[in-house]
Amino acid sequence: MQKNTALIVVDVQNGFTPGGNLAVANADQIIPNINQLGQYFDNIVITQDWHPQNHVSFAENHVAKQPFETIELDYGTQVLWPAHCVQGTADAELHPDLDLPTAQLVIRKGSHVHIDSYSAFLEADQKTTTGLAGYLKERGIDTVFIVGIATDFCVAWTAIDACKLGFQTYVISDATKSIDLNGSLQHAWQDMLAAGVKRILLKDIVQAVAHQ
Repeated sequence: MQKNTALIVVDVQNGFTPGGNLAVANADQIIPNINQLGQYFDNIVITQDWHPQNHVSFAENHVAKQPFETIELDYGTQVLWPAHCVQGTADAELHPDLDLPTAQLVIRKGSHVHIDSYSAFLEADQKTTTGLAGYLKERGIDTVFIVGIATDFCVAWTAIDACKLGFQTYVISDATKSIDLNGSLQHAWQDMLAAGVKRILLKDIVQAVAHQ
């Protein structure tokens, strides 16, 4: 792909794949597609959920709260999750099958105790930045292709923020997996498409490269 493009690989970690603390069903099945995509991009960024044990989004840190209930925080409604991707644990490690040796940057997110973070660009308060936008713009990248876990949370928030920040944004849907909690996948796609995200498939990339 051209020098002005980057592949953003969102949260392909043990915690979100089968056997993890917040496993997304069959999420490991997209890893071969992601590895294949990695061969087509000079610029690859990996994100990693990286929570402290006392993180505000963990249900166990709130009295009488269960996972998937919600609470209200300064920045809005927060879904409470099972403890997952705790800093320095095996659950937080990148999945061992992920094979992207040319990736240049790992962005760790969700490390602030009082703010959750789905997007690779902005924490959930919509103010605290990760620095990713500046990194991409400084390198002359204006187009991003997003893959990973989960389509309806971290992938969607990343894609919508990318559009807001002025990037041409594509989500490669067969290289993502969703949680699909209470219809969240359909809502996420509606929100992404409304924001200007384009939905494509792995074969579209393969064909584009073949015609170059």
